[in-house]
Amino acid sequence: MPFANGLADFRSDTVTHPTDEMRRAMAAAPVGDDVYGEDPTVNALEDEAAAALGMEASLYVPSGTMGNQIAMSLATRPGDEVICSPTAHVRQYEGGGASVAAGIAFRTVDTPDGSMAPDAILTAIEGPRYGLPRVSLLSWENTHNVSGGTVVPLDTLGAGSAVAHDAGLSVHIDGARLWNAVAASAIPGSRWAAHADTVMFCLSKGLAAPVGSLLCGSSDFIAEARSRRARFGGAMRQAGIIAAAGRIALRDRDRLTDDHVLAKTLGEGIAARYPGSVEPARVQTNMVRVDAAALPVSGAELVDRLRADEVLVGLIDATTLRFVTHLNLDEGDVKKALSLFDSLSD
Repeated sequence: MPFANGLADFRSDTVTHPTDEMRRAMAAAPVGDDVYGEDPTVNALEDEAAAALGMEASLYVPSGTMGNQIAMSLATRPGDEVICSPTAHVRQYEGGGASVAAGIAFRTVDTPDGSMAPDAILTAIEGPRYGLPRVSLLSWENTHNVSGGTVVPLDTLGAGSAVAHDAGLSVHIDGARLWNAVAASAIPGSRWAAHADTVMFCLSKGLAAPVGSLLCGSSDFIAEARSRRARFGGAMRQAGIIAAAGRIALRDRDRLTDDHVLAKTLGEGIAARYPGSVEPARVQTNMVRVDAAALPVSGAELVDRLRADEVLVGLIDATTLRFVTHLNLDEGDVKKALSLFDSLSD
């Protein structure tokens, strides 16, 4: 379902527009005051989200960042550290929220793709015995954004989580795009969630809803999270109007495989034209990372040339571009982008 204006926007899967069905559901949604627990549409969405992951309960929050911050603040004390990858979203892209909202810092495990090895996690937990802050939480990111939407293998996540649990840590999954991992692996969401105490997933990324994320966990945890959401300013009133779109997005999550096919076609096409620019094996979900060093133009020049032809793409750093496929892109948009790569040497 391409954008009506013909723009091919590959910057992110957050740029999608709600479908006509979502808009109709939003207009017709029964609502109530969610702070009182009286919004039937929000309640239904929370029940469906928890069931999809095999967890006891869930909480509707305005953003994935808020969901992550609530989870981390409840699993830690000020001064604690959270184990994660160096490029984890919770560490690198949430505006320093962890240090401000929870008074915590991060202890990183070196990994190129978010797949933290169990031995490395244990080393990070133990560390030198004297003077280090307490470590209280292990946080995964799946899929892993910075590495190009790669999937952390279930056995790796399970083994690492077992090490953390054995050491008395809690485990959180920042699953902003967890349903992309599910679609790519054909492993149900409940099997991933079984290794964690808490899971957050976004409705407004690959699932294409306009607003919101779900934080899932035990009933007791979600009761605490509801209070923390209010403290963070995230309590909403007649939120069923937006939750209605989220219900449709969650219901239709299997369509994410279409995005993955588009990304694979795009990645393989760029790699064929400019060997070394894309690692096709790393195009596992809906993201394609392009190394501009293998192109005849700089990353900034490519972004400008694409934009001139109504193709938008993200520039991650001076030499790395990111294409993200989503609901509002189709094969025609991919062909358009590839045709522009064909003209780079002109």
